[in-house]
Amino acid sequence: MNPYNLSTADLKKKANDVRKRIIVLNSESPAGGHTGADLSQVEMVTSLYFRVLNCAPDRLEDQERDIYIQSKGHAVGGLYCVLAEAGYFPTEWLPTYQHADSKLPGHPVRQKTPGVELNTGALGHGLPVAVGLAIAAKRSGSKRKIYVLTGDGELTEGSNWEAAFVAAHYGLDNLIIINDKNKLQLAGYTKDIMNTDPLAEKWKAFGMQVTECEGNDVEAVVSTLENLKQEGKPNVIISNTTKGAGVSFIAGRPEWHHRVPKGDEVTQALEELSNV
Repeated sequence: MNPYNLSTADLKKKANDVRKRIIVLNSESPAGGHTGADLSQVEMVTSLYFRVLNCAPDRLEDQERDIYIQSKGHAVGGLYCVLAEAGYFPTEWLPTYQHADSKLPGHPVRQKTPGVELNTGALGHGLPVAVGLAIAAKRSGSKRKIYVLTGDGELTEGSNWEAAFVAAHYGLDNLIIINDKNKLQLAGYTKDIMNTDPLAEKWKAFGMQVTECEGNDVEAVVSTLENLKQEGKPNVIISNTTKGAGVSFIAGRPEWHHRVPKGDEVTQALEELSNV
C-alpha cells in the first residue's frame, strides 16, 4: 500500500514542487544535468511514488514491495527530487548532485542512493531486468508489480524488443512498461533521428496491452495507472509528454536535453512555476 495516497489536487501541487527542485538541482550541478528529460516525466513519477506504488522508505528490503526502474537513467535528477520529497533520503542531499563523492551521481546507482532499484544509464537495460524481476515474482507467487520507465528514443535499442518477446511469452501482467514519449532525443526529434512510430501498433504486435495517456496531466496519469487490466498480458503505457514540460522556454526545445538553467533563467523558471 502507498503511504501517501495523495489526491489528484495534492499530486498536482507535489508535481509543481518537484519541478522547482529540478530547476534548482540542475542549476547547481557542476556536471550539468538533463533538464528536459527530468521535467517530462514529473507527473508520471510523482503519481507513482505518492499514490500508486506499494512501497515506502522504510520498506527498502521488503520482498513484496513494488519495484520502479528508471531505465532512462540520464533523467535521474527528476527521480532524485521525487525520492527526496517522498522521504527516501534528506532533501539536504540534493545540492550535492553530481559533486565529488556524492550519494547522488549523474546516473542511478543502487549502492549509493536509497530508493534506487537498479543501476541504469546505458539505454535499453532497464526493461530486460524488469522482465526478469517480473518472472521471478510470478514464479514465487508474489503480488508485487514491476514498473519501468523508458524514453522514446531509448526504444531503438534492440534489447528492449528482445525483452518484449519474453514478457509477452510468459504473460507478465505484473509488468508495466511506461514510455515517456516526449518526442525528442539528444539533439533533435525522435522521428528524424530514428522514428519509432507507429509505437502502439509495434507493442501490440509483440503481444502487449497498450494504453495511451496525456503524460503531463495528473488526472489522466492516475486514471491510466489505476485502471490497468491484469489479463495475462504485459501493460504498456505510452505517456505522451512534452520534453521540458512546465517551463515555457525549455518545453519542446531540443537544446535542453543536456543543458541547465543559469542566472536569470533560474529566476524566470521558478517564477513561472510559482504562478501555476
